[in-house]
Formats: sequence, structure tokens, C-alpha cells
Amino acid sequence: MEFRALIVDDEETYARSLKRLLVRRGVHADHAATSADALARARKRAYDLVVLDYLLPDGTGLDLIPPLCALRPRPEVLMMTAFGTIENAVEAMRRGATDYLTKSTAIERIVDRVLDVRRVTEARRERGAARPEPEGDLAATRFPGLLGDSPAMQLARTRIAEVARAPETTVLLTGESGTGKGVAARAIHALSARSAQPFIAVDCVALPPTLAESELFGHEKGAFTGADKIKAGKLEACGRGTLLLDEIGDMEPALQGKLLRVLEERTFERVGGVKSLPMSARVIAASHRDLGQLVAEKRFRLDLYHRLMVFPIALPPLRERGDDVLVLAEHFAAEFGARLGKRLGTLPAPVRDALRAYDFPGNVRELKNVIERAVILAPGRELTVETLPERVLAGRAAAVDVALPPVASRVEGAAPGPLHIAFRPGTDTLDALERKLLEEALRMAGGKKARAAALLGISRFSLMRRVEKHRL
Repeated sequence: MEFRALIVDDEETYARSLKRLLVRRGVHADHAATSADALARARKRAYDLVVLDYLLPDGTGLDLIPPLCALRPRPEVLMMTAFGTIENAVEAMRRGATDYLTKSTAIERIVDRVLDVRRVTEARRERGAARPEPEGDLAATRFPGLLGDSPAMQLARTRIAEVARAPETTVLLTGESGTGKGVAARAIHALSARSAQPFIAVDCVALPPTLAESELFGHEKGAFTGADKIKAGKLEACGRGTLLLDEIGDMEPALQGKLLRVLEERTFERVGGVKSLPMSARVIAASHRDLGQLVAEKRFRLDLYHRLMVFPIALPPLRERGDDVLVLAEHFAAEFGARLGKRLGTLPAPVRDALRAYDFPGNVRELKNVIERAVILAPGRELTVETLPERVLAGRAAAVDVALPPVASRVEGAAPGPLHIAFRPGTDTLDALERKLLEEALRMAGGKKARAAALLGISRFSLMRRVEKHRL
């Protein structure tokens, strides 16, 4: 069977050169210059690999990764960018990319990477082993907290189902507080071969420093004052089940080193003991903090960070999930309505508009609390805006429209007139305004980077650096 690759890049010269080199090596290569064209092609024809540029006229390669990964059969994704950053590389891998390279890499190296993927694909075909097709929606069916149709949430569910099939693999769940990391951990456990074994969650924030090691590994009689008998720790009690180390970014440095040893050697000793006990549990770590940043600040061990990053899964914040907020709100309204004996209808338009406009800094947890309160206060069979908290209603306040004349007022092919951006006083930061300005310039320039840069009076290089900084 022929190996097919799709090159997605709006720089025609570069794309043609890469395509020519791939064809010479026996790879059937097609080219698309926009996200829309790429997705349309990938839906019509199965590709084994998509070579994807970061910055495209109608979006970014990061946004294209989830819908590509949702295709069946699913292609591998090789992400390329002109200016590589660690943050973008991590984000690309979290969203499903197979690899991440910069365009400063010799084009022959990119060809070699494509050929590596071809070798793996052909070996799989020879064995008659199809790439596993994850049943990601099963996680949503059994765990309503993972509901939602946004690409980021679909990808998270796919990742959950995939790693559930690998019961020995360490998992790192990341995301803001309230995004559902605990729910995701329970889904991984329940969908795995370990589901009949214990699931134990340990809050690393709540572990007292003096007793943290004992709580995790247990202790022998006489190990310290007050240790009058042998005690099994969480790891031992977990057996062949799943241990969730929640908020691992707050774990004491000394305990981090001991945890690393346990993960590497798969054995541990109770405090005060000399006998090695087998570690049979799967470990899932979770953190709302940026562990990479903690490593840079020397507050988290680099070796432990790499050991936990075997299979990272990012849970997106609710504000980035579009209409998922309404899907979840409907579910929670039905759930709390049933508990209180209230048969509620669908959410009315004013309530839906208010929920959409609010950012929900507390994410799914905050939404659940808001809906529970609203159901309790609902006077009849329908929620009303009066049942919503003031902070939610404040999100509907109109933004101030600011007009900024561009430095270059006349650019061929660009829309005339000033750039208009919405500014929320007291809410928008300088970074937020810069992001909005970039978005508006790109919109006015029809996605053409050179035109957008001219509108803003900056170089194309400077524009691309800022676009990658904001992950537009």
C-alpha cells in the first residue's frame, strides 16, 4: 500500500521543495496551503502523515492537530515552525503531534523524519496490526464531566482511552484547577484492566512534610515516635490499582527524589524498613501548575519531570471550549433537577448567552456550582438569569471599542481604515490587547502575513514571533 503524506504550508517555494524531495524518495505527497483545504483533503483521502506548518492564513497548525487526530484512520502529524519554542513544542505534542521540528532544520532532516514514519507504518502493515482506534467517547459516556464536542476535549478523551489500554504507563494530567483532572484519572482507571483494583488519590498539598513519606510508603513499628505498629502506605494499599498523585507540583523536594526511585525501580521500602516491596500500581500525576516552569525555577526535579512526561494529557480550560459550557450546563441542570424533583426544560436564550459570555475561572467545578445554585433558586421549570450569580451576569457587560490607526494605512489587498479591537477595562492585559490587535490585522489582511505586518508597521519576522508567542 502506498505511503501518503500531506504537506500543509502556505509558503509555496518551501512546500514545493519538500514535496519534490519526498516524491523522489517514493512518498506520494500532496500540498495544501490553508487549514480548510488540508482538512477537506484529509477527509476525502486517508493520509499516513501530515507535515504541518505552525502559521497558516486561516489559523494555526496547533488548532488543526485535534481534528486531524480525530480522523479514522488517524494520520501521524509532524509539526513544523519557523521559530520553535519549548511551550509550542509541548503544546503540539499534547494535542497529538508525533514530532516537532523547526524550519531552520535542514529540509533533508525533515525528509528523513518522514521516512522514519514510513518505516514504522510499513512495519505495522506487514504485521497486520492496524493503529489502535481509541474509543474516546466511552470516557464521556461513563464520566459526564468529560462531556463536550470541542476539538481539545475530543482529543483529551481520545488520549484517555488510548492510555487506558496501556495499564503500566505513567500519565501526567495538566490543566487549570477545576478542569476535571481527577475525573480524567478515574476514567483512565475505570477503562483499564486495573478497574477491579483500588483507585487511591493522594493530595500532595495536604501531605504534612513530616509525615509525607510515611503516608505514601508506610512505616515499620518503631520507625519514629508514635509508630507503635506497622502501617501500610497509600502505595502499598493501592496494590495493582491506580494511584493519583494530585498537585504533584507541591510535593516536597526530598520526596520527589524518592518517588523518582520508586518509578524507576518499581520497588519501595516502608519508613524504617529494609525489605524492598514491589510497586505494582500505575501512577497518575496531576498538576495545575506549569511543571516546566517549576523545573526552570529549580523547584521541581528535571529527572522526575521527564519520568512523568511519558504520556501527558492536557485538560483545556472551559473558556477555550466554546459551546461545551452549554452542554455541561444542560447536563448539570438535569442532574440537580432530578435530585430536587424539578423537571427543567432546556436553558433559555438569556441564560445561555450569560454562560457563554462568562470566562469561568473556576472551570467545570465553578460551572457545576453555579448551575446547582440556579436549580435551587429556579421558581418554576426554567432557569432564569436572576438565578445566576452577579459575577456571571457581569460578564455580559459590553466591551469598549478602541480604534487604532495602522502605521501603514495603505496596503495592497488589505481592507482600508483603522484597526478596531474590543478592550475590557480592568480585565484585559497588555498581552491580551496585543493578541487582539494581531488577530484583527491578520483578519484585515486576509491571513497574508506580509500584509498584516505592513498594517502594523512591523517586519514579517516580528509578526511571526508575536503570533507564535500568543499561539494564535
